[in-house]
Amino acid sequence: MTIEQLPTVSCSATDCGYNHEGCHAPAITVGGDGAGCATFLPLGIDGGLPKVISHVGACQRTECVHNQSALCLAGEVRIAGGQGTAHCETYEAA
Repeated sequence: MTIEQLPTVSCSATDCGYNHEGCHAPAITVGGDGAGCATFLPLGIDGGLPKVISHVGACQRTECVHNQSALCLAGEVRIAGGQGTAHCETYEAA
């Protein structure tokens, strides 16, 4: 599997340093409490690349129906957030 085959990320967490009208991290990791976006970067730190299509590089939530071998196999992943956190809205417990 190549990175281009991994699910793309749409993100509405406006208080993340990677979000510049869309996620500019090359890849994210989903993990932590409540399927959180472990790549979340607080505002004040400008992160990411100027032009990128972000993908899910790793998923630590092995109980999610989209998780296979710590990779996300969903078609697309939606990240949302607010007040210093971000979470995966695509997460679905098996």
